[in-house]
Amino acid sequence: MMDMQGYFEQFGPVESAATTKFQQVVGKRLSQAWATIPHVTHHDDIDVTALEAHRKALSEAGTRISPLIFLVKALASGLKAFPDFNASLSEDGKTLYRKQYCHVGIAVDGPLGLLVPVLRDADTRAIQDLANELKSVSQTAREKGLPMSAMEGGSMTISSLGGIGGTAFTPIVNPPEVAILGVTKTRIAPVWNGEAFEPRSLMPLSLSYDHRVINGADAARFLRHIADVLAHPQDL
Repeated sequence: MMDMQGYFEQFGPVESAATTKFQQVVGKRLSQAWATIPHVTHHDDIDVTALEAHRKALSEAGTRISPLIFLVKALASGLKAFPDFNASLSEDGKTLYRKQYCHVGIAVDGPLGLLVPVLRDADTRAIQDLANELKSVSQTAREKGLPMSAMEGGSMTISSLGGIGGTAFTPIVNPPEVAILGVTKTRIAPVWNGEAFEPRSLMPLSLSYDHRVINGADAARFLRHIADVLAHPQDL
């Protein structure tokens, strides 16, 4: 095996640090996912002007809710409308298991790395209920980690960089799921309405999916469905 530290030290000082057991396990899992799943990523900008106005009205009434929770509800609606997204493929590729439940995973950045707590029955629960649970499990994940049982059984995962920045990225599918939704920072941009440009709030979404199960047209329709749902946030 090549002495990597010795090689790099030819060019200057090097500090070495052992990776944690958690990083090794996650790294192996991500490498397997990337090597075995034919990934495609579809990007789209979702108009969330109405959502931001709705959130502002809620805030003024004393209720502050993150846009991520509305996205969870919109995703749950999409999983109902497009059941192949709420599925898992057998190892031999011969059987597709469509799930009748709707559990949404949320990637949370903790001291050990990314953990993915699962919000169960996201399709039937109230916005505030989901918001309270996400706040609680996120705090637990950051302070002391989560048990495996809290991170199993997800239908699909959301990976959010909205609080940090960026315009798009390519999230890796979290097996045995067949798709993952990435979200980056909402921005204000001029949009042509047919007569003039007007400022609109645009949320960039990046949908990575297993091309063995999902085709490009359905991926585009899936994000359009989410856009339509978020255009009427009061219905959530």
